[in-house]
Amino acid sequence: MTPEEYVEAVLTLVERIPPGRVMSYGAIADALYDRSGRASARLVGTIMARHGGAVPWYRVVNSAGRLPPGHEQRARESLAAEGLIFTGERVPLARYGWNPDD
Repeated sequence: MTPEEYVEAVLTLVERIPPGRVMSYGAIADALYDRSGRASARLVGTIMARHGGAVPWYRVVNSAGRLPPGHEQRARESLAAEGLIFTGERVPLARYGWNPDD
């Protein structure tokens, strides 16, 4: 898979995250690893920062359930509108995490 194809795969997967659910950067990297040979949460974060504006970017959190840095308020509002209930400043991944293989 070329770098451009990997960007498209990340964005396509983020588009598939259902309303009211989230995925971590690492979970996205792991889900795409078999097809790409890549598995980097940091790379997924970079892709989201550069190209994620047209997809539901607010459904992607870090491994602790923290919202995208610098966009916490907008992400929190968007996720709350989808019915998520936060634990402090975090999304409880055990409750709202989504696995594309389920």
